[in-house]
Amino acid sequence: MKRSAVEKTGGKSMKKAILATKVGMTQIFNADGVLVPVTVLEAGPCSVTQIKTVENDGYSAVQVAFADKKERIVNKDANGKKEIRNRHGVNKAQMGHFAKAGVSGKRFVKEFKFENAAEYNLGDVIKADIFAEGDKIDATGTSKGKGFQGAIKRHGLHRGPMGHGSKFHRHAGSNGACSDPSRVFKGKKMPGQMGSVKVTIQNLEIVKVDAEQNLILVKGAVPGPKKACVVLKESVKASK
Repeated sequence: MKRSAVEKTGGKSMKKAILATKVGMTQIFNADGVLVPVTVLEAGPCSVTQIKTVENDGYSAVQVAFADKKERIVNKDANGKKEIRNRHGVNKAQMGHFAKAGVSGKRFVKEFKFENAAEYNLGDVIKADIFAEGDKIDATGTSKGKGFQGAIKRHGLHRGPMGHGSKFHRHAGSNGACSDPSRVFKGKKMPGQMGSVKVTIQNLEIVKVDAEQNLILVKGAVPGPKKACVVLKESVKASK
């Protein structure tokens, strides 16, 4: 499978992780009767599609796939004209990769460097019950894209007076001194593209796990829009 289609997790190995999609947010009462805001995530079932070994690949990892995706089908008529169905579906090479593991075409593919990677086999399924209520996790996703935004919205800078006599309302202010150093320093907070970047929220608490419906409820907010892919991993801070 092409390297561009597979993301690798850097850093140390982990004990458990899963792919999920964001359903939305709601609020529930905990055992003490306190109202808790939660993000509902549809986690798994994830299928193991490849096993990376030190002998063959130089490192040990498990490749998992999640969320069914239709196959891209190309048909030709008698005149040789192509008809493409599901243009953005899984292509032939990817279908061959999934077929080796005995699974259908998937939308999301990712590698996890599990400590017990050698114990997994092709076609194994990772479900939501890999986590339990009270576990601490790190949630990684792509934040919502906001497009080109000004310095006030993008960086939280203060605006100027809004009266009609003022000539400084919402622009960023000075970019630096004039003759010395005669340049704008790196990292200057300026207008530009906002959002649509990889974001990790650390040390989130799992409030509830519904293994039958493949749902995990996480306390607080998780980056990304609805239906976006979110990676849930055991918390780095909690394990220290």
